Amino acid sequence: MSTKRAIDLTINGRQYQRLVAVRMTLADFLRHDIGLTGTHVGCEHGLCGACTILFNGEAVRSCLLLAVQADGSNLKTVEGLCTGEDLNPLQLAFQEQHALQCGFCTPGMLVTAYAFLKETPRPTEAQVREAISGNICRCTGYQPIIKAILQAADMGESGSQRSEDRDQPLSSRS
Repeated sequence: MSTKRAIDLTINGRQYQRLVAVRMTLADFLRHDIGLTGTHVGCEHGLCGACTILFNGEAVRSCLLLAVQADGSNLKTVEGLCTGEDLNPLQLAFQEQHALQCGFCTPGMLVTAYAFLKETPRPTEAQVREAISGNICRCTGYQPIIKAILQAADMGESGSQRSEDRDQPLSSRS
């Protein structure tokens, strides 16, 4: 029985072909073989969310998948959220709202929020809280993260400010 297998996949719009150990996690493959170190490995049990990536458009924990399971798939990591040197509105909002802190949870939080906003472009605060409930952050107390996601939703694709209220507005929101 072979301990390695050839895989062919797309990551952040770029095609890759690699020979990988059949027991290598997708998170380790992204970090060590491809060099995309934005995907962080925290708990290695799928509980913390630091390793979240988009797998064929769906937010998944890359520490729970094997690299061979990604054969033929289209992946997007935190590095793929920006366009060239330009950060996307979600990344800018995280920066403006000081939602970064130590940065360990940030990549998984960004990817989770990105996928969530694709499905729910006009979320309420309660929906944002639910969407990120599977991602652990030990630095921010979540308020700046929630504010950042709501700010990015306000900006939307056009970048124009929305004025409608949400079910539980943040007291410090301007």
